[in-house]
Amino acid sequence: MSLQSNDRRYRLGFIGGGKLAGSVMRGLVRAKFCAPTEIFLSEPHEVARTALREELGIFVTAENAEVAEQAEVILIGVKPGVVLDVVAGIAAATRDKLVISLAAGVRVASMEEKGKARFMRAMTNTPAAVCQAATAIARGTRTTKDDFEGARRIFLSVGTVVEVDEAQIDPVTALAGSGPAFVYTVIEALAAGGTNCGLAPEVSLGLATQTVRGAAQLALESGLSPEELRRMVITPGGTTAAGLETMDKLGTAASLAAAVEAANARAKEL
Repeated sequence: MSLQSNDRRYRLGFIGGGKLAGSVMRGLVRAKFCAPTEIFLSEPHEVARTALREELGIFVTAENAEVAEQAEVILIGVKPGVVLDVVAGIAAATRDKLVISLAAGVRVASMEEKGKARFMRAMTNTPAAVCQAATAIARGTRTTKDDFEGARRIFLSVGTVVEVDEAQIDPVTALAGSGPAFVYTVIEALAAGGTNCGLAPEVSLGLATQTVRGAAQLALESGLSPEELRRMVITPGGTTAAGLETMDKLGTAASLAAAVEAANARAKEL
């Protein structure tokens, strides 16, 4: 099967409808990458699969084999501990298909021992739901050029994509996969500071959220480094300088870097 034609519409199968896989499905529907009826989901929990069917209009089932047979590209979105069992269970139906694992910690080599599919890995994040994901994809030993281009196009529809060696998937998991939670903590902390200074909580949260959004957008579009952008805001002896001095004293930047490092260590343990 070729995934190279831009107007090619093909069936996508998801095994597991958890938070990450659900976010990708929402983004694909939002981006009109394919019709909802071309998305097949296998999810063992009836409440979860029914909710996604009603929300998105996709096909749902409790049977992994049914999705593996109907879909042309299969994305595995289950917990790492059950990935290999899933791969083994759908091996016959995926023999000549592209299978992309969204799970942390499970190596391509391990999946290739369980089945004859063409395996790849992708680490993305929950902002896929609003087509703002940061995704890294890694090839397997059987990955073809068309496989790579097809996977890249899938994830480009829900955000940005970079290619990495599989050895780099763990730090991607820590930075991009876990990163949104760290950013939400920053937003929450900024909003708390505003509230402590007298703003209404809803006003403070709205301002904090938009501030982070605007700063991120400027960082993406300006081509300037974070240091250069920071200097544009600072006036010597001013309010920003006072705030940054306190952040330095409290080790805010160091704690964020340490959070990524801790997440990376956990990814390696998995």
